[in-house]
Amino acid sequence: ITEQYDRVSMHGVRVSLLYQQMERLGIPCHKVYIPAPCPNEIYEKKMHELTDTLKADGITHVIFGDLFLEDVRDYRLAQMKKAKMECVFPLWGRNTKDLANEMIENGLRSVITTIDPKVLDKSFAGGQFGPDFHNDLPENIDPCGENGEFHSVTIAGPMFDRPIDVKTGEVIERDGFIFADVIPL
Repeated sequence: ITEQYDRVSMHGVRVSLLYQQMERLGIPCHKVYIPAPCPNEIYEKKMHELTDTLKADGITHVIFGDLFLEDVRDYRLAQMKKAKMECVFPLWGRNTKDLANEMIENGLRSVITTIDPKVLDKSFAGGQFGPDFHNDLPENIDPCGENGEFHSVTIAGPMFDRPIDVKTGEVIERDGFIFADVIPL
């Protein structure tokens, strides 16, 4: 969570919405606050403090949703090796177009919270991750945003016991990115 904004870093998601996600998933939430900008040494220190807490609770594995960025995967593997925790990458190597379609077909509903305007038009901010969104994406944009083209917040899906009702609020530009405020109702 970015300290200055009390929001999920890079996604711009309100902490209150994060808590609703965790409640609907039925899992505990451990918040880690970081400054903006956050030097790697602070990020790694905070993450190792969290992994120490998780290990004390008996957790031995960490699941990551990375798809194909090998440098990111290698970084996660190195950090979790230092923490003496195992990494699991269940989506690694999946075709992102097929994965996006599968998520939509299985009832996943997400709202686009962050856009990198250098690669994607800001009009996509606040839109729904779904067939229309994907049909309108330029061909050079990964359907899952794996290159950082966009970020989203999930509000419904088979993993939740019930959907989260939201509305889209203000859309702003900050630090070179476009953020859509997704407000839980």
